[in-house]
Amino acid sequence: MPEEILAELKTICDKIRKEFDKKDSGREKGLTRSREVIRNSANAIRAVHRGEFDEAKALMEDSAKLLAEADEALKDHPDVYYAGFVQDAQKEHAEAHQTYSLIRGEPLPDPDDLKVSYAPYLNALGEAVGELRRYALDGIRRNDLGWGEGILANMDEIYYAMSSFDYPNAISRGLKRTADVTRSLIERTRGDITNAVRQQRLESALADIESRLKEHSD
Repeated sequence: MPEEILAELKTICDKIRKEFDKKDSGREKGLTRSREVIRNSANAIRAVHRGEFDEAKALMEDSAKLLAEADEALKDHPDVYYAGFVQDAQKEHAEAHQTYSLIRGEPLPDPDDLKVSYAPYLNALGEAVGELRRYALDGIRRNDLGWGEGILANMDEIYYAMSSFDYPNAISRGLKRTADVTRSLIERTRGDITNAVRQQRLESALADIESRLKEHSD
């Protein structure tokens, strides 16, 4: 009897080990691809800020292929697929596309077209607002403020859209917190742009006064 039990246990363990080996192999491939997507997405966003849009598109296209490979590696292992790292990669991939579209003045991409889940897509919008703030601050440093109202309007629309989803964290993956952070970023950006516009107007007014005084003295 003990020998029979041990033999059966060995059979059971061998079966489990094979399944775990498959899961582990899929996890390693999915994790590697996800890390590459996150790295590509960060580089794509940097390229967008530098105005290197072709480079950004190439990086995002590569990321799309990597995400597809991660999906394929984990298609039979949903417990591993939903562990979080693939969703993090999806969020970064969506953020890169959203940042590209917002800065280029193009329509936002659909999550289904990007093949990313809805919760990562919505959370990525908050990250994209952070990139818009960075873009705004760069504009302030260049003394280029003609786009100020438009960028704030886009940021506001994103926040209102995000805050309209009132669901538990298990569904939205922390969207409420992301929306709160987004609101804070928008208010800080609004203050920065307002101060910059006032400074620009003051400098313009002073230059005008100086010019008139010079004309009068001449």
